[in-house]
Amino acid sequence: MPASASTGMFGAPIEYIQDRLYLASYYSPPTENTPFPFLAAPPKSPSKRRAGANTPSRKYQATKTPIYFNIDGLLLYNAFHADFGPLHIGHLYRFAVHFHEILGDPENTDRPVVLWTKPDPRSRANVACVVACYMVLIQSWPPHLALAPIAQADPPYMPFRDAGYSQADFVLTIQDVVYGVWKAKEEGLCGLKDFSLEEYEKYERVDMGDFNWVTPSFLAFASPQHSPIAPVPQNTPEFAALPFTVEQVQDSELPLPFKNVLTHFSTRNVGLVVRLNSELYSPSYFTALGINHIDMIFEDGTCPPLPLVKRFIKMAHEMITIKEKGIAIHCKAGLGRTGCLIGAYLIYRHGFTANEIIAFMRFMRPGMVVGPQQHWLHLNQGSFREWWFEDQLKEKLSLPTPTTPGRTSTKQRLNSSQTATPPHGNQAKRAALGEIDTNESCNGYADENLPAPTPGQPRKSHRKDSRHHPYARTPSASLGGVASSPRRGASKGQSSNRADSDEEIQALVNRVTSPRTPVSNAQRSISHSATMTPEIDIHEDVENWVGDSGSPKPKTPVNSKSGSGVLGVSKQRSNPRRTADARAEPRGVRKTSGRVGSAGNITRAKGV
Repeated sequence: MPASASTGMFGAPIEYIQDRLYLASYYSPPTENTPFPFLAAPPKSPSKRRAGANTPSRKYQATKTPIYFNIDGLLLYNAFHADFGPLHIGHLYRFAVHFHEILGDPENTDRPVVLWTKPDPRSRANVACVVACYMVLIQSWPPHLALAPIAQADPPYMPFRDAGYSQADFVLTIQDVVYGVWKAKEEGLCGLKDFSLEEYEKYERVDMGDFNWVTPSFLAFASPQHSPIAPVPQNTPEFAALPFTVEQVQDSELPLPFKNVLTHFSTRNVGLVVRLNSELYSPSYFTALGINHIDMIFEDGTCPPLPLVKRFIKMAHEMITIKEKGIAIHCKAGLGRTGCLIGAYLIYRHGFTANEIIAFMRFMRPGMVVGPQQHWLHLNQGSFREWWFEDQLKEKLSLPTPTTPGRTSTKQRLNSSQTATPPHGNQAKRAALGEIDTNESCNGYADENLPAPTPGQPRKSHRKDSRHHPYARTPSASLGGVASSPRRGASKGQSSNRADSDEEIQALVNRVTSPRTPVSNAQRSISHSATMTPEIDIHEDVENWVGDSGSPKPKTPVNSKSGSGVLGVSKQRSNPRRTADARAEPRGVRKTSGRVGSAGNITRAKGV
């Protein structure tokens, strides 16, 4: 809404930098005597209000007159049809130079600066957009802070439209441009450090070549026009007459725009030219300079088929990442079809949204992506990003899979002089990696790829004949020098079906015993007794009487399968009470506990 007629201000001013930079619109150019309504300070709390009662508000703090400057006549947008912006990167560079000159003037120290524009909605949108892009690209503001002052505009800023002749059905806002420029800066695709304003403004002209670098790897340009248009076969006099160096290009009779294109491409490491429109020149002029040329032609004003896009993305990615060369793309004007393919790759590789990439490409080369091509990018942006994730997954899957080092054979492990001390933790939680029976078929992995079991660690085996198992326990070993009884079913004159002898058992024990912990030859002062019944199968209770190093292992008595016999291996306690009670029991047999549920106390449990 317009302000009072005395001020001639359109709408309310916007404070971009506190007490320093303001945006405003005037019906007539302001002068030094034009009053400027500085924004009042925000309300304070009651305590702060009493403390600063004598302090004037910001509305009356400004003692110096503001500086007014305008860029409407400095930054001119060259419209194609009904489009009016956004201003391109060359405009931003010129604005930054002019703005820094004003701030750097000693006479303007501490004076507020007012960037004003006409009340035309197009001018207001372009000025606000270039200031927000300046804050993001040069002052490194985050995009949300650069956009926050713009949200206060009343009336709101006009959105941008494409350069087509049809009715605008896809619009871009200042927010799209700011986020597109910020995203490109974060991805290393846009910056002013190596930007040449002279080169940009020279080659964007139609009579000088009409091309712009969109990113450090992509150049968009209009199609050169020259006859003949057919490719010139190699090893012919006509091909030998083509220019092969930059000097020969400059001395040739080619049109100036075509000369500038060939010269610039040769000096800027362009490795591929992609033509999207019909033939208007001979591609041999590029191939003679060592620049590859390929045709991917589709109709003007249409959108490319997805198979063609996928082929282009693969080819462009290889050229950029492997060959490290630039790609030049053109259609007839270098705007619509060219913008489709460049935008598709940038969405694929860098994750732009459709609005962000269209806005950024127009910031680098005005007019890119026209009409229905905007909707095409919007509808297919998800597919382009999915292609990137699929290619990354394929690349990871193609890498060699790391393998676990193979373990040594059983014979090498038993003959090795180094052994490991068995852990004392809860063995029930540990995976049975040392059980050879299940390792060979576990999860389909080969046995040599599994971690080696801990040497010297006894484990149960499900095999009936386990004599050759590296962790097998032979039940024919004697307990404290007392030989065990023969198995049930063996005759007195017939030896046991186990061929192991005491010497073999002792040899096995010596081979798995660590040399670092020598075992004393002296017998430990432990008395053992073994009471066995014919009903007990020694194979069932091997775990209860063989220790870690082959020595007897004390265990609590357990019931046999039939319940008629007990195999007890215990240490004689020195407790006086237990010693007195043991005198009444048979010598060498441990007195059973009186607790309910303990093994061997069935009679006492009944009398409780």
